[in-house]
Amino acid sequence: MTDPKPIRTVHRGRIFPDIQWSEEKKSQWKAQQEAFYQRSKVIFDRVKPELIKTQYNWYVAVEPESVDYFTDKDELAAINKSRQHYPNTPVFIFRINETGIAGTI
Repeated sequence: MTDPKPIRTVHRGRIFPDIQWSEEKKSQWKAQQEAFYQRSKVIFDRVKPELIKTQYNWYVAVEPESVDYFTDKDELAAINKSRQHYPNTPVFIFRINETGIAGTI
């Protein structure tokens, strides 16, 4: 007979346990993300009525610092267009429709 294989114990936990964010840092990050979204949403709401007529269900990448936006049928193509003009600047992606939601949950 063969000996049974030993049962391997799986240790679950954080990959880097020494890197922990405090609650203050987490809430600060969330506040920054919300502020970035709000700045982007203002630009999207301004251009949505004209874009919805011609580019319905396309994607728009909004760069709120320069108040610039880039549209394309493909989400990644819109992001790449924005990266050509602003290489190290984050953008927010919206879908050109009534809700503006780009993804599904």
